[in-house]
This record gives sequence, C-alpha cells and structure tokens, in this order.
Amino acid sequence: MSDTIRCRFAPSPTGKVHIGNIRAAIYNWLFARHTGGKFLLRIEDTDLERSTPEAIKALFECMEWLGLDWDEEVFYQTKNVKRHLEVVDQLLASGRAYKVEKTSRDGKTGVVTMFRMPKEGVIEFDDIVKGHMAKKAEDIQDFAIVRSDGSPIFHIANVVDDIDQGVTHIIRGDDHVENTFKHIEIFRALGAPVPKYGHLSMIVNQQGKPYSKRDGAAFVGEFREQGYIPDALFNYLLLLGWNPGDEREVLSRDEMVKLFELEKVHVTAAKFDIKKLQWMNGEYVKRLPKAVFTEELVKRANAAGLVVPDGFNLSMLVDQMQVRTKFLNDMPGNIAYFFTDDYPMDEKAVEKRLKKEGVKETLLDMVKRFGEVPEAEWKCERLENLVKELSQGNGMGPWVHPIRVAVSGRMEGPGLFEMLELLGKTRTIERLDKTASTL
Repeated sequence: MSDTIRCRFAPSPTGKVHIGNIRAAIYNWLFARHTGGKFLLRIEDTDLERSTPEAIKALFECMEWLGLDWDEEVFYQTKNVKRHLEVVDQLLASGRAYKVEKTSRDGKTGVVTMFRMPKEGVIEFDDIVKGHMAKKAEDIQDFAIVRSDGSPIFHIANVVDDIDQGVTHIIRGDDHVENTFKHIEIFRALGAPVPKYGHLSMIVNQQGKPYSKRDGAAFVGEFREQGYIPDALFNYLLLLGWNPGDEREVLSRDEMVKLFELEKVHVTAAKFDIKKLQWMNGEYVKRLPKAVFTEELVKRANAAGLVVPDGFNLSMLVDQMQVRTKFLNDMPGNIAYFFTDDYPMDEKAVEKRLKKEGVKETLLDMVKRFGEVPEAEWKCERLENLVKELSQGNGMGPWVHPIRVAVSGRMEGPGLFEMLELLGKTRTIERLDKTASTL
C-alpha cells in the first residue's frame, strides 16, 4: 500500500441519497483534501433490483451538485465479483471459511459459506473518532459471506474491494461498528493490512431519534428542489458533528479543507436543526455575487411568467431582496407585485394592518399627499421624509404598515420607501386608492 492516504465513499445507490450518507462523503472528501490523499468513489451495486442506472445517476448528480469530486475511476462492486469468490476459495482452503447447509425463512434449503470467527481473544482497534474499541471474539458468531445462490455478501465484498483499492482509512457511520469487528478479522485472515477506522455519530431529530423523512426533508435531492444553495447544505452538514474550534460557522471550501481534522469530529449524535440550515442558506444567498443573484432573480421571475420591464431599476430591487432572501425558489412570490397588478392579498396581513379604524382615511390621505410629490422627486428619501413629518416623532408604524400591505399585499419585503420608489408614483397611488375603496 502507498503512503498516500486513500479513503472512499461506498454507497449502495437506491435512487435517493440520505443526508447521513452524504455527510460521510463530505467527511471523507475533506479528510482526503486536507491530507493530500485520494478520495475514491465505489458503487456497491450488487443489489441489482435497487442499484439501477437511474439510482446511480441520481447519486452522481447529488455529488456533483455538492462539489464532491472524486479521484480515479469509479469502482463498481459488481465488476469485482470474480475476485470476491477467489478470495472466498482462499479462506476455505485456509480453514477460515466453511460451507454449511441452511434453510431460509421461506423454507428453501441451500449451501451457504460462513466465515469462521476466532473463539478466544479480543478484537480491538483505535477508532479515530470514538477512541479505543474492543470486543471479545467469542461474542461474535460466525457469519455468512456467500449466499446459497453463490453471490458474495457485503462483508466479504466490502473488505476485498477495500484491499484492492488500497484503502487506508474507512470513515463511515457508527451503525457499522459491529461490522468493523468482523471485517478486521477478514483482513487478518487474508494477511492484509487493517485500515484505520473512524465511525461517525448518527444524525438525529430533536427527540434524539435517527433523522428520517418523517422529520422533514431527509434526502439531498429534496433540499436541492427546495432551493437550497449546495455550499450551504455542505457547510451545514459539516457542522453536524464537527466545528472549527472557534465561533465561525459560515466557512469557505478552502477554510473547510484547511481546518478539517478527523480527531475533532464529535462523538455525540448531532441534532438536525432545520431553522439553523435555513439561516445558513440565507447567509450563502447574501454572499452570492450580485450578478449571480440578479441572474437567478430574472430567470426565476421569467419562469413564473413575470417580465422585468425596460427601465425598471433592477439593481435597486436586487440590493433590497438579496439581504432578505433565504431561498431562491421564494423569489418569484416575493417580488410578483412589482411586475403585475394581479397579486394576492395575504389575509392575515389585511386583517392585522387594514381592518382597523382610521386606516381607510389614512390611505386616502396618502393618495392626496403622494399625489402632490413631483414625479422627478419620487425617491425613497423624499417619501420617507414626508411620512416622518406626519408622524411628528411618534413612530411611522400607523402609516408604514397599512401602506405596505395596500401596495404589495404582504407584511414583509423591501424597505417600504424603496418599494414605493420601485413601484413608481402612478402604481402606488392607484393601489392605495383601490385598497381604500375595499375598506
């Protein structure tokens, strides 16, 4: 084996990639990049019913979306079956494997090949994450390595592939700890060096149970569809079980590579916090180059049937929206009222801000006052000063809130006066007048 560190991500593609699995890939990738080693991708595709070409394609798309590039050619387990069975013959010849007739649950009888575990002594290893691990050999029963149909089982295929790929470090979920005790004995029986292991804690929900689709989005593709930025999901999953040792949370990819060490991975289970992920996605949206955000805004607006007219101050809208956007998918709904008069009125906003005594009179008063503002002076500063004068230092809420809902149908959005400048004098007055007429 080379002195170069070689780690691998070895999924069994089923069509959807769970965030727990992709986090293991992220940790392997960062470990390889941090150490100057190799990150290998192995497709454990022996379950032909589930590991379809479509499932494998979905895996590749998820990894590419997250920027998880791999070194060397993809290794397909099914192409190494002949080698697996040759190794089984070696184990049979050495006495470390034997054949036995077994009856399956459905009543069928066949010959299965078993791996013979030692009956005394202790199997132990130093886990990079969990520390020293040990178990009495007598507590682990012999286990099957070839099915009655002649196909190799996970245990033997996994170890043989790791040997053939020269894997030096195996970083995977701690649901594999029991398998590791078995696999160490297979490595030893074959006279092969035993890789170093690091077992990652599970991702759990707020109740401390394994995080699943019952708790919300659990697969990478779902987060992609919801409009998450890949770097945000990558960053958040990294922090589920590791931190840089200081208060930083939003990290560049270069910073992650520089700082990542397996020894700093947490032993305790990591709680998935969707609000924290949403916050982080918003932070990444803020950090997008303005040109990229602008392109995304226009693209998504057009896809929703919204057309940005010539002369519209798109730069100003971007400045207002980028700092307020958590999800790119939300943009069409958040800006529709700028480009169409057929926008929905949020019922809660109407009830809270417009169904109050005196609001109709306030809106009609603003129709008059805004009407007196020259078109050339229709700027946010001028409009804000106008309302400030009306408030006489007692707060602008009685004007700001109803005006906002009247012209946009929403309680949130850009700064009100920037919103009015972008809408323009004519549309602002028309909307105030129309809303007042419904009250």
